[in-house]
Amino acid sequence: MDDTNPSWDLYRTFRAVLQEGSLSGAARTLGLTQPTVGRHVEALERRLGVALFTRSRHGLAPTDAALALRPHLDMLETTAASLLRTASSRGSAMRGTVRVTASEVIGVEVLPPIFATLRRQHPEISVELVLSNEVTDLLRRDADIAVRMIRPRQEALLVQRVGTVKVGLHAHRLYLERHGMPASLDQLQAHALIGFDRETATIRSMQRRLPAFRRNHFSFRADSDLAQLAAIRAGFGIGACQLALATRDAALVRVLPRAFEIALETSVAMHEDLRTNRVCRAVFDALVTGMTEHVRRQDRRPR
Repeated sequence: MDDTNPSWDLYRTFRAVLQEGSLSGAARTLGLTQPTVGRHVEALERRLGVALFTRSRHGLAPTDAALALRPHLDMLETTAASLLRTASSRGSAMRGTVRVTASEVIGVEVLPPIFATLRRQHPEISVELVLSNEVTDLLRRDADIAVRMIRPRQEALLVQRVGTVKVGLHAHRLYLERHGMPASLDQLQAHALIGFDRETATIRSMQRRLPAFRRNHFSFRADSDLAQLAAIRAGFGIGACQLALATRDAALVRVLPRAFEIALETSVAMHEDLRTNRVCRAVFDALVTGMTEHVRRQDRRPR
């Protein structure tokens, strides 16, 4: 093993080969030649003193050593990306890149108009949007700012609560005209229900309040909240939808409003160290304003 510290280029190439499964795929991703990628891998193996790949019929197979190193490679990539974003947003000009994470539905249905307004005010601010229903680690700087539907539990975060997003059962009016409006939770089992495919902690909590919403009862199953929302809008059946989103579409009708409602405490959070970063603060404030308006919208249509 060579005691000198390998350059980041070698690690970056190694990570690309892991992701692509071949030297040629990594070369295309990095904009390098295949021989250069091969030399990078060989150089890193010499420096580390371990074999990283074995050849197979399907390409390059990572060794146990390579798989053990992968989490550290991901952390290096995250740190490098965070370093570039932070450097780009320093200075007196409102210029730079900010990485935002949000759930699928919020990221697609709510945030784009907020970002469009931000763009008109600050045209040199770029936004990277990560759609995930998983809670992103802001302390590790996987993202700069997060729109969260649960109470943040990490310390060292600047958190602004924007209100409670309410979720209720909805269906398209054409579906209800064909199949009737259920009069009770028990009657839901006679309807086409839209729900999840894989169970999560949040879903288990919902099931305690809504026994009819179990996987074997669903006529349409998807772990994507966007897919479920699309099925509701298409008139497939009854599913869960944010009240604020339902107010946009007169064809969506709330079902059993007094029997079922989920309240999701919503906030915008970012790392405390970014408090003085003018670019991050501008994006943070825009998200707080936009999400507050989204919460207010849910009470604008009679239930």
